[in-house]
Amino acid sequence: MKKYDLITPEGTRDLIFDECAALRRVSEKLRSIYANHGFSEVITPGLEFFDVFNNKSRHYSQEILYKLSDAKGRIMVLRPDSTMPIARLVGTRLRSSALPLKLFYNQTIYRANPKESGRDDEFFQSGIEIIGGDVMRADMEALSIAAEVMESFEEDDYRFEIGDSGFFTLLSSKLGLNEHDHDELREYMLGKNYPALDAFLGRYEGNEYAAAIGKLARLFGGKEILDRAKELLPAEAKPMLERLGKVYDNICAIGMGGKVTVDLGMVSKSQDYYTGIVFKGYVHGYGMPVLSGGRYDKVLADFGADIPATGFAVNENAVADALLKRSGGMLTPAPDVMIYAEENSITNAIIHCRKLIADGLAAEYADLVTADEARALARARGIGRLDIVSADGISSETL
Repeated sequence: MKKYDLITPEGTRDLIFDECAALRRVSEKLRSIYANHGFSEVITPGLEFFDVFNNKSRHYSQEILYKLSDAKGRIMVLRPDSTMPIARLVGTRLRSSALPLKLFYNQTIYRANPKESGRDDEFFQSGIEIIGGDVMRADMEALSIAAEVMESFEEDDYRFEIGDSGFFTLLSSKLGLNEHDHDELREYMLGKNYPALDAFLGRYEGNEYAAAIGKLARLFGGKEILDRAKELLPAEAKPMLERLGKVYDNICAIGMGGKVTVDLGMVSKSQDYYTGIVFKGYVHGYGMPVLSGGRYDKVLADFGADIPATGFAVNENAVADALLKRSGGMLTPAPDVMIYAEENSITNAIIHCRKLIADGLAAEYADLVTADEARALARARGIGRLDIVSADGISSETL
């Protein structure tokens, strides 16, 4: 007995009509931005070996991976991320390319999220990777393109957050945590779970680095946060604060002064992935980041190419959903003309349809038996003109 033939798997959904139009609009806009900045497109396989995502710089827990085996019994996964496959690609086929190498992608991602999280398990992800180049220059290019992406969403109420993963890495390394405790602390920082964070750090009462982590988690706001942090954080953190201050000034200089917030407690979900500047972008009506990225200088070394890199990724489905909500669901225009063929005039009607399309109109051919049926369908679809093709010629009606 069939149980699942009329539903989609949990975490997936069918997209129809305006939903498709919104997604394509977002995708095409992003492709244009990346290409205009000189980035080249790459597409990686939807299936990868598990080993690609299980290395020193980034380990994906098996719980979020969709796994299967190939004909030889080797473990495969549906691609949960685009950066790691691109790192593999850079370490192999693109190994001899001139640097910096600027790549962009637009492909589907698969992650098994907790069902109560509200996240899709399958979604379209788009982004850029800058491989090599000067750190500050590459970081600023990635941030400026990310800002251009956020502005392209025609969303005035967007927000941008910047931080540096180095703060958390530096301070947590001083506590001598095992892997489990390190991940637990990271989760509390990530979720801004202050009660749990304070209880965790209470085990290290009197430790200046534990106290600094507690302060770090609450440091977010404007540039004044950086000045305050100099008084609260250990001296080892000051070079990172100065670098982040320069980045903040540069972002403001390109017109984002009123949109950007500093969050010194920003951490990534994956341990030891980001190594420097990190950032996130938010749009109105969607509670989670639609854009996230940063510097990751260790990842490519796992694939035989010890090259610094930076980049970001965009959740296209989330942006498309926000666009659809804002537009009221009117993104798919009706054809300009519906064409009906009377008996023995089918060929002439198809020729007429092709001519209208060649002239720049959208024309829908009515596969119906009577003109009344075609007329009713045109009205239902919001088509304002009906062309009736007969042996005597073509007549047009305004509906």
